[in-house]
Amino acid sequence: MAQQERAIRTRHAILKAAASVFDERGYEAATIGEILTRAGVTKGALYFHFPSKQALAEGVLSAQFAEVSLAPRVCKLQELVDTGLLTAYRMRRDPVVSAAARLSLGQEMRTLFGGQAVTLWIGTTEKVLQEAKAQGELLPHVDPAASAWVISAAWTGVQVYSHTLSDRADLVERVVALFEHLLPSISVPAVLSRLIVTPERVEEVVRETERRSGNGSEERTPAGVRTLD
Repeated sequence: MAQQERAIRTRHAILKAAASVFDERGYEAATIGEILTRAGVTKGALYFHFPSKQALAEGVLSAQFAEVSLAPRVCKLQELVDTGLLTAYRMRRDPVVSAAARLSLGQEMRTLFGGQAVTLWIGTTEKVLQEAKAQGELLPHVDPAASAWVISAAWTGVQVYSHTLSDRADLVERVVALFEHLLPSISVPAVLSRLIVTPERVEEVVRETERRSGNGSEERTPAGVRTLD
């Protein structure tokens, strides 16, 4: 168990270090040497967990979903809002979420990663909307698949604009404005009136995630971690 815990900590440190370098330098300019320095691990330990720079980037892309995971909500549209707000909050504070956004965008990244992160975000959003539709939260004409594509694309556009114009300082507020514009077009009025879509909502969501993760001290780790650090 001690060896397993060390391996988990090592993998986590490598991912965090890789994310910070990718976020600051971009994928092409990032070097294994700088990632090793920031992670404080040996080259052997890094290559045991991640055999290449591309594998490191893929690990960062996968890890972002754990960083913004929430407990399921009874109201699925509230779950959609809370996930969007938490992602906006984490994007300014968590290098994994920020780096994943950078790695997800751009034609050169599609060549390497095939747009997998974008596809996963659309699919995750569609699943929540399908559940919302099954519970009667959506207007009859709403197509969850089409709406998921539009919502995901609009969220990405808001993130890019906020990053360009204010270094994401206003990202939470902009995401709130996005939901205020989009939700009336898909939600039944009875559900819409109960949704909490405010900048203050993110504080409650963050506290919840910290309680779930042991006040932020517990590392979120994918299944299948190997046991050599």
